[in-house]
Amino acid sequence: MENRKQTITAWLCLLPAIIFLGIFLVYPLIDVLIYSFEEGYNFASQKYFGLGSYNYSYVLHDPYFIKALKNTFIIVIITVPLSTGLALIISLGLSSITKLRELFQTIYFLPYVTNTLAVGLVFMILFKKTAYTDGMINLIINFFGGESVDFIEGPYAAKMFVMCFYTIWVVLPFKVLILTSNLASVDPIYYKAAKIDATPKWRVFWKITLPMISPMIFYLFITGFIGAFKAYSDEVALFGTDLNAAGMNTIVGYIYDMLYGNSGGYPSYASAAAIILFAIVFTITMINLMVSKKTVYYQ
Repeated sequence: MENRKQTITAWLCLLPAIIFLGIFLVYPLIDVLIYSFEEGYNFASQKYFGLGSYNYSYVLHDPYFIKALKNTFIIVIITVPLSTGLALIISLGLSSITKLRELFQTIYFLPYVTNTLAVGLVFMILFKKTAYTDGMINLIINFFGGESVDFIEGPYAAKMFVMCFYTIWVVLPFKVLILTSNLASVDPIYYKAAKIDATPKWRVFWKITLPMISPMIFYLFITGFIGAFKAYSDEVALFGTDLNAAGMNTIVGYIYDMLYGNSGGYPSYASAAAIILFAIVFTITMINLMVSKKTVYYQ
């Protein structure tokens, strides 16, 4: 009887969260799935002329979507490993500092609390060529004998470089904060034992530090992949709202364009693209979870 009361109490405590998730997560997901199969859906009349997979076929053959898919995967593949690796190196450096550690942690965390569009404006000033100046980065390139590059409106490779650099800059502070805190939680007794055995530093890192913080690194990889696949505001901050013209659109940008942009008024296409994005993120997350069973050490 006592267990039954505890179970009922637990479900009553969970009920508000279940209702909230049902209304704002489960229902919209089901609604988007239904929209994605409604062919010829008219936003004004709320009518469609059939059900089928045409919306998916259209999206998967749309050159703008293929370009957005390519851009998104490049951003994911480059920024997630690099930002996590750099954050680990910086965190190890901060952990070895005894004086002014909090000050350096605050300095590294500042970009995270700065408005995304404001950071994007600073990057535009640094990289964009104007009628009056080639930008600070180009001035540095010219100082070393190189030629100016238009990073904002020039070659695709240059624009992708700025995009990846900007993304890493934005996500790095959060990862540094998380890893620094995680490194501080490692039991010092392991390091004391390694010191008694005169274990080399690289081996201490490989056999003690890395396994102990591997769950947090895995968490950052998962959240990094999900966040990078949802990239959109960063691109707008650098290249403006017409990302298709700039050749720098992402999957989320494509979805927005199909709803409200120049190609707006096609919620069925947007829904199909959203479901495709969901399937990609879900698949990659499942693969990461399977890999983590062999590579992540849980205490």
